[in-house]
Amino acid sequence: MSDWNLLTLVGADRPGIVSRVTRVLYQSGCNLGEASMIRLGGNFTIMLMVSGGGTDEKVLGALAPVAEELGLRVHLDPLGGGLHQHLVPNYQVRVMGADRAGIVADVTEILANQGFNILELESDVAGGHERPIYIMNIQGYSDRTLESLTDALAVLAGRDVSVDVSPVDVMIG
Repeated sequence: MSDWNLLTLVGADRPGIVSRVTRVLYQSGCNLGEASMIRLGGNFTIMLMVSGGGTDEKVLGALAPVAEELGLRVHLDPLGGGLHQHLVPNYQVRVMGADRAGIVADVTEILANQGFNILELESDVAGGHERPIYIMNIQGYSDRTLESLTDALAVLAGRDVSVDVSPVDVMIG
């Protein structure tokens, strides 16, 4: 592994996954870069940039016993870029509405038409089975004004979806 790779692990959520996986990577001589780790349903997903540690086969071999013990599926892919190759978000979009098919497609299509680059998207379904509520938080970057993004998304109010767009305050220095 001469450059950065994307390591993805997925399995049933349980305590100790991050600790066990990162310990093996450390002991294998891997460097860890940017990471995203989240619970989705009853599963836990890790996406982690790794470099070093020898060949891909060596790293995967070192992870195999832990992955088998914890019931994790493992995938390793080469990455074209390195660390810090992304934009800093300047807007956050919060969406809430009765859960229905198409909410994500509707919101993201409008944002894409506005030149909005989605950098992070998280969603959840709250409420009960009788009245589920879909909640989505998006951070991204756009050259457009807050007002133009808000105006473009206003059409969703007619579809019983509440959308709030706000600037992201980032302190650098």
